[in-house]
Amino acid sequence: MTQPPAAWADLPFFTDSYPAIAALADGPDILPPAPQRFAALDACAPDDTRVVILGQDPYPTPGHAHGLAFSVEPDVRPLPRSLSNIYKEMDSDLGGHPATGDLRHWARQGVLLLNTALTVPAGNAGGHAKLGWSDLTRQVLTRLSDAPRAFVLWGKPAQSFDRYITPPTSGPDHLILRSPHPSPLSARRGFFDSRPFSSVNNWLSERGLPPIDWIGPQ
Repeated sequence: MTQPPAAWADLPFFTDSYPAIAALADGPDILPPAPQRFAALDACAPDDTRVVILGQDPYPTPGHAHGLAFSVEPDVRPLPRSLSNIYKEMDSDLGGHPATGDLRHWARQGVLLLNTALTVPAGNAGGHAKLGWSDLTRQVLTRLSDAPRAFVLWGKPAQSFDRYITPPTSGPDHLILRSPHPSPLSARRGFFDSRPFSSVNNWLSERGLPPIDWIGPQ
C-alpha cells in the first residue's frame, strides 16, 4: 500500500478509508500506477497550496495518467482531448499554452491538481468514482478552507464538492470558479471563454501575491 503524503497524513481518510480502497484499487490495470496516485498531494503541501483545480478521475488510457489532474507525461502525443481544450482556452485567455502536456510546473507554484477519484480501471472512465475517494476530496477541501485560496471546479462532479469549501477563518473570501468540464462533450457549454487562468491571476495580484506562470518554459 502506497504511503500517504507526509503533509496530509493526519487526514482521517488515511486511517478510516484508505486501507480498504487500496485493496480494491490494486493491480496492473488500475491507473495511474500505485507510486503516482498521490502525486498531486505530494507536490503541494497544504501551506504551499494557492490554487486548487478539481477534476473528475484520471485518464483511463494507459500511459496517460501520472497522478496530477489533467496532466500527462511530456512525451504523450496526441494530448488527451480535455487537455487539448484546456490549452485552447489558455490560448484565448493568455495567448499561449505549455509546450507539452506536463503540468508539474503548475504544481511547483502551488496549484493542486486534484481529481475527485485518484484511480480508474484502464479503459473504464468513472469506474472508481464511487470507490470512496470522495472522502479524501472532502477532507482536502475542508483543510484548504482555512485561508483564502482560489478553487477552480470543472464539471458537475467537481462542483458537487463546493459545499466543503467553507469561509476562511480570517482575511478575504476564497475565489471559487465554476464551469463545465473541458471534455469535448461539455467544453462548448461554457468552459470556452470562461477565462479561469487570468481570473485566478487577477485575484492573486489583487492580494499582492505573485501570479501563476501558466504557460511555462517554451
